[in-house]
Amino acid sequence: MLTLDLLASALPQQLKTRVTQEMVDNFNASISDPLVAENMRNNLLSYTKVLADGRFKMAEYMDAVRYVSYKLMGHTNQEAYARTFPGRWQNLHVAGATPKDISAYVSAYNKNKLVNLILEQTLIPTYVLNQDIYQQAINVQADMMMNAKSEKVRVEAANSLLNHLKRPEVQKVELDIGIKDSSGMRELRDSMAQLAQQQHDLITRGHISARTVAHTPLVIEGEKDE
Repeated sequence: MLTLDLLASALPQQLKTRVTQEMVDNFNASISDPLVAENMRNNLLSYTKVLADGRFKMAEYMDAVRYVSYKLMGHTNQEAYARTFPGRWQNLHVAGATPKDISAYVSAYNKNKLVNLILEQTLIPTYVLNQDIYQQAINVQADMMMNAKSEKVRVEAANSLLNHLKRPEVQKVELDIGIKDSSGMRELRDSMAQLAQQQHDLITRGHISARTVAHTPLVIEGEKDE
């Protein structure tokens, strides 16, 4: 059975205070079969990611989970709609809605963005669904590699197995942390080179000592002494 604390713990932070005990009670009361109730409770707690942006109301989310859960059990769209909204379904018939009208209402709900976001969460990747077929294909290729009469077929089967069963390559990430040579950097570098040459010439001619050069402060044009 769904509880208020359990549901609140699975919700995004901004929605934790929006769920009420009445919502939880209505959700529990809408399902009489214990197995169905357990499945829907698990789905309700599993698909809360779709609420992260906060555009959907909690009541809408709970309805959509019920609808999607019934669809996943194999019910048609109309059957899922009728089970999710029994009062709404009854009102449509009382009001004399035609089958075409009812079908249009159900189709519109089935295309609802929230419903489809939840459906996306339930999709299983094809490689998971077809694991048995993948293994069968490998077995066929292995048999051809070992037993085919044609040498060409055996080689192609072997190459296919080598390509599909090889160990994944380690992804190496190289970081380029070099400093791009801007015009300012080039000017500074040229100025330093020119200064170094001038100092070298002065020392060579005996006009100044290396010690004096070493202790001469570097003054950058435009800066002022404090």
